[in-house]
Amino acid sequence: METEAYRNRLRELEPRLRHLLPADLYVAMWVNPDRETLTAAHDHLRTLYRILFDHIPRHVAEAGASPGDISYEWQEGTLMFTDLAGFTPLLEAFSVYGQAGAIDLLGILNDYFSTIIEIVGKSGGLLLEFTGDAILVQFPSNKYQDTTQQAVNCGLRMQRAMEKFDSIQTPKGQLSLGMRIGLHQGRYLAATIGTPRRMEQVLLGTDVRETKLAEGGGRIGQVNLTPEAYAPVADVFRSEPGDEDYRLVVDDLTGEELGDYDLMAFNARRLPSALVMDRSQAGLTQAVEEILAKTEPLASYLPAPILNFLVEHASQGAPPPALSKAAVIFVNLIGLSEGVEDMDETDVDRVIERFSEVFALINAAVEARGGVLKHVTYHLSGADVLIYFGLPNAHSDDPARASATADAIREIVANTPSPYDPDERLATKIGINFGEIFAAEVGEARGRREWNILGDTVNVAARLMGIAEPNQILMTESVYHEIWRTFECDPLRRVSLKGKSRAIPVFSLLEPIQGDAT
Repeated sequence: METEAYRNRLRELEPRLRHLLPADLYVAMWVNPDRETLTAAHDHLRTLYRILFDHIPRHVAEAGASPGDISYEWQEGTLMFTDLAGFTPLLEAFSVYGQAGAIDLLGILNDYFSTIIEIVGKSGGLLLEFTGDAILVQFPSNKYQDTTQQAVNCGLRMQRAMEKFDSIQTPKGQLSLGMRIGLHQGRYLAATIGTPRRMEQVLLGTDVRETKLAEGGGRIGQVNLTPEAYAPVADVFRSEPGDEDYRLVVDDLTGEELGDYDLMAFNARRLPSALVMDRSQAGLTQAVEEILAKTEPLASYLPAPILNFLVEHASQGAPPPALSKAAVIFVNLIGLSEGVEDMDETDVDRVIERFSEVFALINAAVEARGGVLKHVTYHLSGADVLIYFGLPNAHSDDPARASATADAIREIVANTPSPYDPDERLATKIGINFGEIFAAEVGEARGRREWNILGDTVNVAARLMGIAEPNQILMTESVYHEIWRTFECDPLRRVSLKGKSRAIPVFSLLEPIQGDAT
């Protein structure tokens, strides 16, 4: 009877296990769930839980919200955007050596990220996201210390640590990495959106945009402050004028004055060991169910292809890095969250509900065509969505899949009523590029990390999005050459983009020639 009872319980758990167990272990659990197999399943889920815990923001992982619960709260504090300068030449130098070059490049990149993430943690910051080679850090308001002083301390420590990357030996000689840092203090909306299948946390509001502007208007090697960030620390740090109204912090502190950490820094929480005391089949089944309940909410924050990739590699350590071709899409959502800080609670409810709906529909369009929606980030003109095709699952027609997805997203957004006026519709600006990217799990080996894509291909897609008109999809010549037989395209003009020595030809995606190209 006991055997039959636990088998019935395992059958009830099967729908929850099928996406969180590697293929061979899933079959073993279904065919012969003996004590050895149950132990292996529990150990795998425990390992996966630890991996997923480190792949999402720490405070989100610790909150343990139920997948599908939409929520938001206003928060105050200081935000930091950073951007890494010099990565593209580094990528070009190592890419000629294929996989061996990718491994060497990942070593340098993770040395950088590990250094920076350790400083962020010691300084009391929360690393919210990786976007390419950039990061977004939050210093939540607290009653013990001014968050801008914490953030400036952190920024100065980060810039000092960049000295180790001044001279990097590469196959093309010595190269260097530098960093821009922008800080802004204010109030912003932290929202959790999505469906039980895919959740996402986003920051919304003008103050997020101001932080991004501060990073873009900063200088390599320095910490750039908006007037709002400068005001509370004007008597603490010496500064000099920057561009416009910004202030650049002058680092004239001794090592003892700056120190290595802030007293109110957030300590990393040690995860429970989840040892199983009862080794009977019933006890092991109970243990599987308990660790499953912790793992499921975290899994919903990852794109399905990446989750599956991590599930299959959980026992093998970090997945291998890759240098591969991919089609990259950047989507800017217009008219959705602008001005949210001036709304009353009823209006905010409506905006977050609409945002969640649009995010879910876009994610469905991406998944249906085999792509990855990495996350929602923030651009100078509103919320952005980063999408790519080609990794971890490559297709022979990834540019066509990306183009069909972009066209579907444009249609979804154009048919979505504004949360402010039901007679108006939202708009979008989209950029697509196709080329080589570097993909890897970046960050700390035993800490905060994410599966990330980097490279000039990603940067160009973002810049095309930035110059597109509302409801326009711009693409590079590399995309056009792959899709011109299946999509109507309009050749436009040559445009000059940041980081490009020459103007490049740009095309506008109109519509599929015969239905959906995929």
